Amino acid sequence: MTASVPLAELMRPQQLDEVLGQDHLLGPGAPLTKAVAGGRLPSMILWGPPGVGKTTLARLLVSAIGARQLMISAVLSGVKEIREAVAQAELYRAQGHTTVVFVDEVHRFNKSQQDAFLPHVEAGLFVFIGATTENPAFEVNRALLSRAQVFRLQALEIQSLAALMDRALASESLGGLTFEPAARDRLLLAADGDGRRLLNLIEMAGLAFADRPAVVDDEALSKAMPSLLRQFDKGGDSFYDQISALHKS
Repeated sequence: MTASVPLAELMRPQQLDEVLGQDHLLGPGAPLTKAVAGGRLPSMILWGPPGVGKTTLARLLVSAIGARQLMISAVLSGVKEIREAVAQAELYRAQGHTTVVFVDEVHRFNKSQQDAFLPHVEAGLFVFIGATTENPAFEVNRALLSRAQVFRLQALEIQSLAALMDRALASESLGGLTFEPAARDRLLLAADGDGRRLLNLIEMAGLAFADRPAVVDDEALSKAMPSLLRQFDKGGDSFYDQISALHKS
């Protein structure tokens, strides 16, 4: 296994057709497929749970239309970084390039920080793409939301997770590691729709069984990795989704 690069990074899709589980956005005739075919992206909010590929999708969309991408993390940045992105976008426009400004965890920006994008999005200086795990109706300013389309990414279904697992196990980085069916099912269920979590679990198993037989059974996996917890939160979408499921049951 490549020690310096996490498995999740090694398995990051390099083409749009490698993205799993988002056919409603990227399948034939889907909205993002049409946007790429037309060579022009709308400003958008990518909303979905962790580990479904929001950041990767944004990067691939930008690459597909040949635009320049500027990335801002709402966790680490502020108005200063926004101003720097605006200045860079103006330079790119003078050079004849389309610019996409991607803001990760956009819900972490406060109202004034989100408002800083408005005149530039409206003037067409750049395309705005924000990624969030929170419901944008509650966490993104209404003015910014009115200028962007919201695309919801789905948690990965078992079939998509299984395809991702096969892709990872076929790579040279895991040295031929394989799992018996029951162990495989345990990992797929523990991933809980999160592709990054699945790859991290596989990577942990690769380290745990580095000096053992390459085929891992369920008993050995359960002993080596006993705490395979499902996703939950204290007051976000997962909380209310699971409360709703309990009521319906």
